[in-house]
Amino acid sequence: MSDTAIARPPETKKNPSRQMSEAAAEICNQIVDPSVYADMHALDKAFTRLRAEDPVAWCEPEHFRPFWAITKHADIMEVSRQNKLFTNGQREMLSYVSAEERVYAQTGGPHLLKTLVQLDDPSHYKLRHLTQEWFMPQNVKKREDAIKGLAKEFVDRMEDMGGECDFQQDIALHYPLRVIMQILGVPEQDEPMMLKLTQEIFGAQDPDLMRDKSLLDDDDPDSGLASIQETLAQFFMYFTNITQDRRNAPKDDVSTVIANGTIDGEPIGQLEAMSYYIIVAAAGHDTTSASTGGGVLGMLNNPAQLKKMLDDPKGMSRTAVDEAIRWTTPVKHFMRTAQADYKLRDQKILEGESLLLCYPSGNRDEDVFEDPFSFRVDRSPNKIISFGHGGHMCLGMHLARLEMQAIYEELFSRIKSIELAGEPAFIRANFVGGPKNIPVRYKF
Repeated sequence: MSDTAIARPPETKKNPSRQMSEAAAEICNQIVDPSVYADMHALDKAFTRLRAEDPVAWCEPEHFRPFWAITKHADIMEVSRQNKLFTNGQREMLSYVSAEERVYAQTGGPHLLKTLVQLDDPSHYKLRHLTQEWFMPQNVKKREDAIKGLAKEFVDRMEDMGGECDFQQDIALHYPLRVIMQILGVPEQDEPMMLKLTQEIFGAQDPDLMRDKSLLDDDDPDSGLASIQETLAQFFMYFTNITQDRRNAPKDDVSTVIANGTIDGEPIGQLEAMSYYIIVAAAGHDTTSASTGGGVLGMLNNPAQLKKMLDDPKGMSRTAVDEAIRWTTPVKHFMRTAQADYKLRDQKILEGESLLLCYPSGNRDEDVFEDPFSFRVDRSPNKIISFGHGGHMCLGMHLARLEMQAIYEELFSRIKSIELAGEPAFIRANFVGGPKNIPVRYKF
């Protein structure tokens, strides 16, 4: 293929008279920097300034196509509920310009996958409908006893570890993984591989989690793309075998639904099927793991809140779960593309321009949350935006809440004391992330 024939991402329209505000000029490079997301204080400081000075901020960060940073809760909601006007299909997440160009050259389009995240209606609705029944509250409720059993199993494991562990690495990572793998029908012996592959995708910007450590010495900002493609290829190989197995011998699991799914009377496409497995397998546990650990860390850093939880674990668990999800906000952003000119606050967004929905900022919005920088296990109301809004609201949110509530009730009803035993660390990631290490000391 000649250079002139290579498909390229669309140029974002620029208004020649538009200039970045002082706040945006100083902050835009921070809110795309993975290392800033590993420092909650620095991230909060950056977003607080944008909310106050430039809540709909035009940003032109180095290595990225320009976008509008949307930092207020109300504005994120306003954009999210208008799925025809603000679409996912052109640009669903931050990606280096050079990486976007490589993907276009390889696929002729903007994405390596076709998951619910990258698709718009009608394709989005049709694919979502395939598995939606599995994740509805009434069907999630049917799994409550099994999930409580797993929560007990993992708290038993923690008790057997002798009073000290890394809560994130030893418990929070593996418990939601077991839940979603059982729903998918993935054998327990394959869980370590699934965890490794998931971390290589979502932790591709983190030196400890990336697949190819040699990339640390590479100056190319998107040098990790090939490594991510290797991980995706490994996912594809695994789930291609799963598909064949479920077509030959259907089971009562989500993999069977995907493998035998049809769209408009035709079997689901290979890329759509593989993408579906990956989004369920990866996002189905990684975000819940992050919030589970993030909530425990929030309590450990706020002894009065920890005491409330220990005093009444059953009464506090429901509100504590939503506070953990708000506090951690594991999905840091999604992007939308305007399909027509639109005025948001005092800014005119032009057709074709991108919007970065900054969920950590929305979840700290002073206009919505009282004392937003405090962790409160009994916060109510709690209008979290972590699950998104509108047609793309998280399919697994009811399952995530049930999982977290089960392990919080089990842990805090049994444990006598728990405290930090070292310095926690966070994943370097500007898309999906949370705690990486939470060393704890405890007594049962």
